[in-house]
Amino acid sequence: MAENGAGSQRGLGWLTNRPSRIDIPEERSDEVREMAKLTRDFVEREVMPLIERMEHGELELSAVLMRKLGALGPLAVEVPEEYGGLDLPKAVGTAVVEELAPTGGFAVTYAAHTTIGTLPVVYFGTDEQKHRYLPKLASGEWVGAYALTEPGSGSDALNARTRATLAEDGRHYILNGTKQFITNSAFAGLFTVFAKIDGQHFTGFLVEPDFPGVSLGDEERKMGIKSSSTRQLILQDARVPVENLLGEIGKGHRIALNVLNIARFKLGVAGIGGSKGALALSARYASEREQFGRPIASFGMIRQKLAEMATRTYAAESAAYRLVGQIDAAIEGKTGTTAVLSGIQEYAAECAMLKVLGTETLDYCVDEGVQIHGGYGFLQDYPIERAYRDSRINRLFEGTNEINRLLAPSTLIRKAAKGEMHLSKLATRSMHAAGDSIEQTQIAHLKQLALLLAGLTFDRFGNQAEEEQEVLAAIGDILIETYAAESAVIRAVQTANPLWRDMARIYLDGTLDRAAVLANSVLPRIADAAEVHGKLDLIRSWTARGPRDRIAIQREIADTVLAASGYPATSYSGVTA
Repeated sequence: MAENGAGSQRGLGWLTNRPSRIDIPEERSDEVREMAKLTRDFVEREVMPLIERMEHGELELSAVLMRKLGALGPLAVEVPEEYGGLDLPKAVGTAVVEELAPTGGFAVTYAAHTTIGTLPVVYFGTDEQKHRYLPKLASGEWVGAYALTEPGSGSDALNARTRATLAEDGRHYILNGTKQFITNSAFAGLFTVFAKIDGQHFTGFLVEPDFPGVSLGDEERKMGIKSSSTRQLILQDARVPVENLLGEIGKGHRIALNVLNIARFKLGVAGIGGSKGALALSARYASEREQFGRPIASFGMIRQKLAEMATRTYAAESAAYRLVGQIDAAIEGKTGTTAVLSGIQEYAAECAMLKVLGTETLDYCVDEGVQIHGGYGFLQDYPIERAYRDSRINRLFEGTNEINRLLAPSTLIRKAAKGEMHLSKLATRSMHAAGDSIEQTQIAHLKQLALLLAGLTFDRFGNQAEEEQEVLAAIGDILIETYAAESAVIRAVQTANPLWRDMARIYLDGTLDRAAVLANSVLPRIADAAEVHGKLDLIRSWTARGPRDRIAIQREIADTVLAASGYPATSYSGVTA
């Protein structure tokens, strides 16, 4: 089901539209549900019994598990049928990522393989390259890896030093350089490598590990995701056949950036799956652990933590399924790489937003999970300790969260610079003044606030606005939370679920509070001194909310979490507020 509303199928179009329906988990198709269950069963039966062994160095087990998973289908979800794949919607892959997330390092192995390890060939490979590599990647016979980052380049990954020169025989490119933090490297059968031809033309290459001149560094000693392989890829006069050049010469950035959009989205989804796992661990422990003669689950502050974990996970989940619906609708029926990638690129800002939302929700949940476990949460005997360590990498993967939270506001600024959006005018449009409910009106005001702040920033700094990172980060946070809050509210109305209703309400309350603080913190930087007080009054008006017994609501939410031993989805009477 596509999101409704005029302009809803455009990136950031939700800022100027008010959809009443979105894609939600409750309306997942049968194929999505079946793949989710298949993956969940595989995790419980095959992966979890081996986690400790993989954590302590038996990384070859990951390759064994990938072959088993390949035989079941999840590796082939986004591979075209003619190359051994299933060619299913992005929503199916989303369900797989969510179910695998609690496995930590193995989930990273899977995600790296199916996105940045496989999709470069799917979208940019020649027909011969696809026939040669995709069947092996789809079946798990080969595991894919992606080599972009270098020791001297992190967020500025396109500034590669790895060089490629055409050999005298004209049949090979000679690659020299070192790639850093390469996931799946120990057992990868194919690396997508980026190098500059003659030191100038940023280009992709498909490199097999047994090509002459290709070697690996030692396993990195990591804080978390220890069950995944991370090594350097070392290229010393590596000979790569010319037919293994990927895409066009000098167009490697198209591969890197387009594939990263999908990877960012799936990282957000993985954060949601991990959050559910952390909530389940915490709920079970709180029910079993007794202090002062009763389970700690009976104490108000423990219940508050469980309720907040569930609420943030609900909002992030609502945003994720909304976005995957938008992406699937944008590419449905399209053929050809350019058409499909343009549909995905349309939602590049939202993919970055979800990456931040999902990974930071996970960090919150695992941190609170350790706190609920107390001293035992610091011991490796308890799974929450691994979950805590595994979580931290996600805010660094696929562009740091600092980079990703800037993308949406930077997109607004660029649209304003091109004359495509008049931000200040949009902020005052009457369509945002009211909605059919208090919640809709509050969300409309949050959208106005984000547009107003972006407009003031552009009006003051013009083409230099993107240098105001502190301001853009604040706007980015407002955009991220508004998208999540709106998704949560729409889903609650769509399902008529009183649990979702109350979660949406308290998440929205928190968004309004945080937006007020963020807006007040940057306003003096972007507004004329004479306007500041008037704008402050406007901010107070747009972020105002009525009183609500948040404690009563959270106690009821905690009851449903404890009854479900984790993320709740059923029976809830609700609290009148």
